[in-house]
Amino acid sequence: TSLIVHQNEKLNRPILIKQRPDLTTRQKEFLKIALDNDTKIVFLSGPSGSSKSFLATLAVLELMNLKKVSDLIYIRSIVESSDNKMGFLPGDATEKLSPYLEPLIEKLEEMLDTSDINNLQKEKRIQGKPTGYLRGLSWNAKGIIMDEAQNSSQKELTTLLTRVGHFSKLFICGDPMQSDINGKSGFDKMCNIFNDDISRQHGVHVFYLTEEDIVRSEIVKFIVKKLNLYNTNK
Repeated sequence: TSLIVHQNEKLNRPILIKQRPDLTTRQKEFLKIALDNDTKIVFLSGPSGSSKSFLATLAVLELMNLKKVSDLIYIRSIVESSDNKMGFLPGDATEKLSPYLEPLIEKLEEMLDTSDINNLQKEKRIQGKPTGYLRGLSWNAKGIIMDEAQNSSQKELTTLLTRVGHFSKLFICGDPMQSDINGKSGFDKMCNIFNDDISRQHGVHVFYLTEEDIVRSEIVKFIVKKLNLYNTNK
């Protein structure tokens, strides 16, 4: 709390979070770091199916229950994963972003009752923003998730990092295997820049999940292992 830092009101009653019994040791380690009071920013890198988005969302919901943050802000770059682009979507910024918010809504539906999701939306505690709309913003006591960060440039990630105000937590989730911006991704570079002791002393962590943390399905684990082996032997 602070008399001089503007913050939105925290939750007036806790939300019931459904816990998952299949979290791996590494995933539990991430949550411990994410909820630590000294942690400000975590770069979370891992393969598809390793629950990066789930873990970041779970961390923010736990922080909301602890009254550490007031809102969840979900950020994605408006980059399509298909080689065949759909083109411009109709509507305002919120409507255009709607298809990109589906992963967050899916995670919320997995963890919360419908009534809690509706209340969070009614109280405007869940927001979605594209990376192009971040300039000039400053976030105090917010839980911020950037998803699919491998599709953001170093410049975009710099803009995101410099929006973090007092008492906020930022989770930057990315899978280096799935970049769709033709070698322009800044995610791995940022992970390398901040993966040192002095960054950790300032509350900035880089955390890596591996193939062994894939819990989506056994077939996804097999596919990722096979692709990694192929790429290693090329």
